[in-house]
Amino acid sequence: MDIVIRPVEPTEYGALGDITAQAYLQDGLLTFGESDWYLGELKDIAKRAADADVLVATQGDQLLGGVTFVPSPGPMAELARPGEAEIRMLAVAHAARGKGAGEALVRACVDRARTAERTAVVLSTQRTMHAAHRIYERLGFTRAPERDWNPIPGTEFTLLTYELTL
Repeated sequence: MDIVIRPVEPTEYGALGDITAQAYLQDGLLTFGESDWYLGELKDIAKRAADADVLVATQGDQLLGGVTFVPSPGPMAELARPGEAEIRMLAVAHAARGKGAGEALVRACVDRARTAERTAVVLSTQRTMHAAHRIYERLGFTRAPERDWNPIPGTEFTLLTYELTL
C-alpha cells in the first residue's frame, strides 16, 4: 500500500502531536526530556497549522508521521530568508520508520516550495539525527554551516542547517 501525503485534519492534531513528541523523546532529542519546554511546541499542531502547512504521511488508515512546511518567512520560520521555504518538526512514528514516510514528507515539502516558486528550502537538524541527514543529502540538500545557530543562548546546543537550492 502506498504512502499518501496530505494536509493534516483537525481530528488528527492530537495523534500527530503525540507522534512528534514521542519521536523526539525516544530519540533523546530534548535536552530536558519530559520537562523540556519544546515538548509543548511539538505537540501543538493547531498552532502550527494556523501559521504554516502541516502535512501528514498515511498508509491506509495509519498515521505514520508529519512535517511542518513553512512556505515563506513568518511566525513559524526560524531560518527562512525572503524567497525561501522552511521545513520544521519532521517526525515519523518509531513503528513506521523505514517505510519511506520521512522521505515522502520531505519530497512533498520540496514540491510545494517549487510550486510556490521559492528559491530554496532550508531546515535545522540536530547533530545526532543521522537518518534524517541521509534523507536530506539523498534529496540534494547540502550543509550550510554558516547558517548553523543556537536556539538556547548560553548553551553549546547548536542546530545544523541544510539547504536545497531550487
